[in-house]
Amino acid sequence: MITNFSDSNSLFNHFLAEIRDEVIQKDRLRFRRNLERISEIMAYEISKTFNYSPVTVTTSLGDAETSLSKDSIVLATILRAGIPMHQGFLNYFDKADSAFISAFRNHSTEEKFEIEVEYCASQNLNDKILIISDPMLATGNSMVSVFEVLKKYGNPKEIHIACGIATPEGLALLEKKVPQSTKIWVGAIDDELTAQSYIVPGLGDAGDLAYGEKI
Repeated sequence: MITNFSDSNSLFNHFLAEIRDEVIQKDRLRFRRNLERISEIMAYEISKTFNYSPVTVTTSLGDAETSLSKDSIVLATILRAGIPMHQGFLNYFDKADSAFISAFRNHSTEEKFEIEVEYCASQNLNDKILIISDPMLATGNSMVSVFEVLKKYGNPKEIHIACGIATPEGLALLEKKVPQSTKIWVGAIDDELTAQSYIVPGLGDAGDLAYGEKI
């Protein structure tokens, strides 16, 4: 199931527009905060899919009835571009565990590359809700590689993949490579993927915009 936040009008669109805006992008703090903001909205929407049980909360004046989720959550992200989104999810799922994966494109030519995963730190994922976040889903190969590595850490009961901007090609690959029950959440779907596998109009290199250009 794919949820595209751009299919409806909301405050989400404002934050996404600022993330794309080449003038506003020059403010790294604002760029990172906007990535957090879209993740916070995604976290709220994802939370609606969880299981809830009735509980009683005792106040100084009496008892209040509500419903809370007792699910265990693991937030996974891809270094380094995914860190602001990870923080946004962590702002809302503040009791969640975290998993970090280092993945990068190893180019043999300008247009040909393989995804290499160098590092992964994760908890046991058995019976957990796994949420994987990354700002960009271009070809989808990075996300699939990360998912394959995370499979070694257990079998989650739910899997959510959250991306700021995706392409039809990336989404099609995920539909083939991840379990059918996986829920995919995207801020927008851009139609063009260049020969170098960059999204157009996209937003540029999220990692560079958030933390500075790498050598």
